[in-house]
Amino acid sequence: MRFMVIVKATKSSEAGNLPSEELLTEMGKFNQDLINAGVLLAADGLQASSKGARVKFDGERRTVIDGPFTETKELVAGFWLWKCDSLQEAIEWVKRCPNPMPGEEAQIEIRQLFEAEDFSSESHSEHGPKAEKFATEKGAPVEKR
Repeated sequence: MRFMVIVKATKSSEAGNLPSEELLTEMGKFNQDLINAGVLLAADGLQASSKGARVKFDGERRTVIDGPFTETKELVAGFWLWKCDSLQEAIEWVKRCPNPMPGEEAQIEIRQLFEAEDFSSESHSEHGPKAEKFATEKGAPVEKR
């Protein structure tokens, strides 16, 4: 199973404050542990939302909204992509993580990614034709019975 592990933004990260050398060292060690365990697939930090944009979809209309965005608690400051045997394993890894936002309350969210087999014919009956269409568009194999 793959999981996206999302570090939520804080006022400090949205202000563009960079992590301390100490935190970078601690995170480097943690990331090396993830690599050694065969868990880490990808990882990165994100710039503040002031350097980003959103595109709002309304039918055929597209509206671009420039950052910064006001709801800091809903923003992402960084992420990992992990391969774990279970959600519980991912939780255990997060519990070992250094505090990503020292001096502030921090949150890390764990979300499982869809896999190709989630769009198999067995799940087709559960999710209907839209799931098969989505899987086909994304290049996922769809088993017919």
